[in-house]
Amino acid sequence: MPKTTKSGEPKRSELPSTLQKSDDKAQRTFAKTHDAAAEEYGEGERAYRTAYSALKHSFEKVGDHWEEKDQRGPSDERAESGGPNASGETAEGVNANATKKHLTDLAKRLDITGRSRMSKEELVEEIKKANRRESRRDA
Repeated sequence: MPKTTKSGEPKRSELPSTLQKSDDKAQRTFAKTHDAAAEEYGEGERAYRTAYSALKHSFEKVGDHWEEKDQRGPSDERAESGGPNASGETAEGVNANATKKHLTDLAKRLDITGRSRMSKEELVEEIKKANRRESRRDA
């Protein structure tokens, strides 16, 4: 089902809940990429994967919504390897390539305890968990 109107605006009701709470640019990025992918590959999982891939290139998941990243680029090792047979686990929208300081600041915003003693990898895992909790709470 198309995610944009004929005028190119995102259909909010068709977007995942985390995008409904995100800014217009994140919504447009996802919706337009999804519609182009659905036209190319057909409606379904591949169109969603393509749209999320484009979203994660410019945005990162923070709690129950998406925020623009300071620097565009792949968000984790899987995104870096690209393609349909990408290897490794996804960071679920967390910008695992960000600096430890950025991840620590994000963990502070998400009220993650023990963040100052965590490694970068531990911060990514705890932010993923916090994001899942926030998304479930609003579902």
